[in-house]
Amino acid sequence: MVIVDKFGVHRLEVRCCDCPNAMSPDIQMFRHRFFPASFNRPKTVFTFRVLDDFLLDSLECSISVMNYYSKLRRMTLSMFPHLVPDRYRELMRVARQWRQLKTMKWHGFGHRSDNLTGELALFCPACPQPGINVLLSEDESLDDWKYTRSFVMDGNFKAKHLHPIKPFDEVWLSDGLGFMVGKNRYKMHLAEAADTVEKSSCNNHRAVNQANAARHKLESTGIGGVACARHGCFVPHSMVDFQKGERQMNMDYALCEASQHNMEGITRAVTFYDINCQYNKHFRVQVDRSQFLEMALQLTIIPGIGLWHIHGHQDSCYVRYASNFIEGIGRIDGEIMETLWARLNLISPAARGMSSPHRKECLDYQMNDSKFCKMIRMKRTLCRKYKLARNGISESGKAFDRLDEAAPAHLKTEWLARERIAQSSRVNDPAAMDEYEINIKKAPSKKEIELRLLEEGNARNAAPSRRSVAMWISTGLAIEEAQIAMLIETQRLDIARQCDRLQGQIDGFTRSALTHLGEGFDADDEPDDLNVDILDDLDDDLADFTETSHTWTNSPKLTVIPLPSNLGDLIPLEMSLREGQANDALHNLRIYLCNKAILFRTTVRQAKSQALKTRAWSQVTSVQQVVSLHASIYTKTRKQMMKLEPGQDQLQKYKPLLREQLKISTAVGDPNARFDLRGPDQSTHPKFTESIGFGQRHYGIDGGKK
Repeated sequence: MVIVDKFGVHRLEVRCCDCPNAMSPDIQMFRHRFFPASFNRPKTVFTFRVLDDFLLDSLECSISVMNYYSKLRRMTLSMFPHLVPDRYRELMRVARQWRQLKTMKWHGFGHRSDNLTGELALFCPACPQPGINVLLSEDESLDDWKYTRSFVMDGNFKAKHLHPIKPFDEVWLSDGLGFMVGKNRYKMHLAEAADTVEKSSCNNHRAVNQANAARHKLESTGIGGVACARHGCFVPHSMVDFQKGERQMNMDYALCEASQHNMEGITRAVTFYDINCQYNKHFRVQVDRSQFLEMALQLTIIPGIGLWHIHGHQDSCYVRYASNFIEGIGRIDGEIMETLWARLNLISPAARGMSSPHRKECLDYQMNDSKFCKMIRMKRTLCRKYKLARNGISESGKAFDRLDEAAPAHLKTEWLARERIAQSSRVNDPAAMDEYEINIKKAPSKKEIELRLLEEGNARNAAPSRRSVAMWISTGLAIEEAQIAMLIETQRLDIARQCDRLQGQIDGFTRSALTHLGEGFDADDEPDDLNVDILDDLDDDLADFTETSHTWTNSPKLTVIPLPSNLGDLIPLEMSLREGQANDALHNLRIYLCNKAILFRTTVRQAKSQALKTRAWSQVTSVQQVVSLHASIYTKTRKQMMKLEPGQDQLQKYKPLLREQLKISTAVGDPNARFDLRGPDQSTHPKFTESIGFGQRHYGIDGGKK
């Protein structure tokens, strides 16, 4: 008889007891911890030890049956492993039986054939399950927010499956008893469900666009399912196979099966899904139409999108679906499903060519083990999270109290009323959550102001010379910006080329000035000096903060442009365009200062070698040059506005730009960071702060060198 053990394959003489009252040979083998490959006249047996070792290797090392038995053959006879008896097929069959027996034993089942769906799968012990871990007092109800179930849904296209070679010869040992759904009812649902294609009202999401992408060589293109969003435990009997892409009919079945697992009496569930803004539109309609989809009528589904995927959606989706705005959900990212696929993907390549029942048994076993590992570590994890949450409550409470004290009482009453309306209406109308949207009126840009002035000139039927004056002044402002950019440029060849091109633009602009400024304009008059303040916060020397350059003849980068602020005509038009130019400069400062903060956070601090640090600082320097350019443009624009005699409102709005205001913190890249919004001093630039958002945040980035 061939005996396969953990340390090799052995051929030994074995005789079973032939006494009249002796047990059958297979039972005798089991009594001696041998698993026979067949039950009638067995010729090969496997020790319990080798079967346990294979199951553990398949979980931790993702080893296949073929590779494992090849290892045993080499351990038996390293020089001639091909001479060792080949029992690969027997091991594959016995391993399936052993896995099934162990799973039934762990879940407390013996010789039963009436198991219910999902009974051989573990579930999250921390999620509320009435009758299991929820015992209500007289004054409590399952309607309370703390009994809300949270689900996360996702698909995995690495768990592919080829068409089986002999589908008629397949033996199902645990169909629908684990995490994978039962095949018969699921197939009937797919046959009945209508496959509708609807144009996305959000961005072009791949999950939507590739929902009907067929793969003819594959029986299954992947799997999808549901897990609890807070603890990351797969829900029993909620994992489905994809036949094409990630279609709604597949995910509908998974969610409905998940909603029936130990949820009797629960009235509220939050679902996180990458494309929930599209998926949730017709979910209830699909459930009502199908005879294979069941969901409790009293269960309210609140849709959400994970905090990572939400930034791939339109801006309006953030307040409607981000977990930060879902009442009672706590701090949760809704992306834990991505971490669960990592362990499952270890076994997916080996399961690609298995028979359908064998593949589902392997996936069920892997998911069960993942859940078991979470259970034995859950106490430590929950205790750590509890301590963090307790400290967070204290810090958040202090910040909220400060905000609450500063807000007027009548506004707080109004805000609470609007919040209640938004939260109560969000299920039927997600747009009701737009109450949380930041309502900041963006300052008009130079192009918008120029368009308005041109339209006003056309509406008044002004003379041709007056209609085009706004466009002419805008061209002059663009030339001024090019002059400032040239003062910052360091490459001599580029400077020479730009000087030649800029001189031609200045000549053309000066010739056209006679049309708009009248015959009193003389291009040969000597204008005032052009002073440009170049702002650079990379330098530590305060004396280098302002660099003044004087005009000389034949220098296009220092030639004074004949604009009304330099010559005293057409002042209202130029003032309007100057405001747009200042707004553009402040907006660009916001963008590039935030970009600089992100570079420090993700590139400079992460660089481990000198080469990476050099490249990182080169990127920072490039961004800082752009910051200096727009800061200089704003300073020049404001200086010219002062010549146009601005009003008090404009003086209050466009204040001098200080060096300290060009600093920004890496905290802008962390939405959960806590810091003082006031900055090191109390002097703020209203327009600049409005433009860059939290422009006064200071942490540790002092310019570029620290």
